[in-house]
Amino acid sequence: MTRRHPRGLPTLFFTEMWERLGFYIMVGILFLYITDTERGGLGLVADEAGEIYGTYMAFVYFTPFLGGMIADRFLGFRRAVFLGGLLMAAGYFLLAWRSFPTFYGGLVCICLGNGFFKPNISAMVGNLYEPGDPRRDAGFNIFYMGINIGASFSALLAAPLRNVWDFNIAFGAAGVGLLIATAWLVANWKKLAPADRKPAPRGDEMSFGRICAVILLPAAVCGVGGYFLGAAIPFVVATIKPVTFGFLVGMLPILAYFALLVHRAGPEEKPGLAALMPVFIAGGTFFMILHLSAGLMTRFAEERTQRAAEWIPEALWVYKQKAMPSYYENAHPDVPRPDPRMLVRVPERTAALFGAKRIDERTLAALKESHPEVRLLDKVKDAQRIPTERNDLVCRVHRDEQVQVEEKTGDDGKKKITVKIEPETAAPLHRGLFVKDIDGEEMPVLLVSEQAFRTVYGSASTARTPPGKFLGLVNAEMITALLNPVFVVALTPLVVAFFAWRLRKKRGVTTARKIFWGMVITTVSMGIMAWGAYVGGNGAAKVSMLWLASYYLVITVGELCLSPMGLSLVTKLSPARLVGLMMGGWFLSTAIGNKLSGFISGLDPDYGVFVVLGLATLAVAGFLFVLLPKLDRAIKKYGA
Repeated sequence: MTRRHPRGLPTLFFTEMWERLGFYIMVGILFLYITDTERGGLGLVADEAGEIYGTYMAFVYFTPFLGGMIADRFLGFRRAVFLGGLLMAAGYFLLAWRSFPTFYGGLVCICLGNGFFKPNISAMVGNLYEPGDPRRDAGFNIFYMGINIGASFSALLAAPLRNVWDFNIAFGAAGVGLLIATAWLVANWKKLAPADRKPAPRGDEMSFGRICAVILLPAAVCGVGGYFLGAAIPFVVATIKPVTFGFLVGMLPILAYFALLVHRAGPEEKPGLAALMPVFIAGGTFFMILHLSAGLMTRFAEERTQRAAEWIPEALWVYKQKAMPSYYENAHPDVPRPDPRMLVRVPERTAALFGAKRIDERTLAALKESHPEVRLLDKVKDAQRIPTERNDLVCRVHRDEQVQVEEKTGDDGKKKITVKIEPETAAPLHRGLFVKDIDGEEMPVLLVSEQAFRTVYGSASTARTPPGKFLGLVNAEMITALLNPVFVVALTPLVVAFFAWRLRKKRGVTTARKIFWGMVITTVSMGIMAWGAYVGGNGAAKVSMLWLASYYLVITVGELCLSPMGLSLVTKLSPARLVGLMMGGWFLSTAIGNKLSGFISGLDPDYGVFVVLGLATLAVAGFLFVLLPKLDRAIKKYGA
């Protein structure tokens, strides 16, 4: 990278690496945080979580459409990336505070920040190379490796942070990652001057104000109208939900803008712009699948995968997550359960408050009366008696009037109790760990409902963990957030070497054909997941982690064929004046795929879902195959 590529590439590599570290710490645990009811999460039902996750992932990739235009016309690339880094850092620090207002505010800041950061740092990579430079594809592969090095370390940080503390501490760590990325950018500011461009809109281009009036305002109106229309259509309410329907309707004016842009382009620009449209379709479809990782695949890992981790040495105990009652719902009878004396049966509301790590005074008093053997060790006064490995079981005690409880039922029929604190800034009276004496020693206990107790022991064998010990698990994000980036880092040199070998043999694979093969390989990955779900009886039993490992191995090969090539093609086929905007178009297509990904993540990860997704990716691969000659001609025309 330092000897054979422009000197600005290492700077962009490390800036993106730190930014992706923060981004993937957050996104890897986002869905879990929204749905969790046992480790201090928000406790929302799966379909609500799918809407939130999908909307966030949609807008985090939609805002680059605006960020690209603003950089092209007003800021330039470096200043846009700097502003984006600061906004994202602010968003992560807001998420570090557990409340619904800061949760939604943090997501908004991250979406806005990503809009400035993501398209413009990618455009800068392309600007480092002259047109026709054969190193460009390799440069994007290297840049893409930086993304995945950051993503790899994200899982290695997120898991211990929430195992020892909680979700919110992990979100704060993501904010630190963004501050480092921004500082690295500033420290190497001058090196990136060749990759920047002065804002220079062409005279006959539509002004930004006109774009807002003609495109964005109609998009907003269509989106709001689509939401209310969808709410009045029973089929929409029962399937994709009004929010998703409104988002898709709101995208129509923007899609029309890109179609008009191609139609009005001059003869020198039109072939390249037109060739990007099927590439955008492929990219949107692929990322609909890939970004199931933090949604549907995380649910598959959390709920349907054998994650027992007794093979992890005790020295690495921070990577062992305590098994909570829900893990045993479909676990094999021989999987060791906790000592029954560690599970204290309480009313469902009390169990929900314990799971949210927020207890009110009334509940605490009732617990002391019904279970006098249970004590609450104060985190401050009794700090010596609360070892670090039990920090994740510490609860906050609030005044009665500050704790609000709401019960919801999801589309899957499962009930969840959401706990809120009002006002959100209310400080707890104190924090503590629930314990009782077992065999003469002070042991931590879990407060569980009668139903949860039956779930744990209903079909269990006599295998038990020792008193005070919990079965150790691999965190779900250690599977879904670690395998893909690790495989990217490991396989990138092999994929690059393979295509270089083909080129030396004068049998090179064109960029368009790499994207086609990427879609074919993605179809195979869906087949693997469908098979795994079938073997597990659609959740009746947990399956081996090897199913997810095989899925990520295959889809990563598809990703390396498609994603870096898509970014590279945008910089190759776009006129210089529109690189930032068309990069935004690439992320816009990703945004649409992500919104659908959120809807899919609200479904149960069953066999049929993966079959339908496999057929969808196969259809897009067929579409690309038909257009390959046309795409190859366009790429050849521009010397790409």
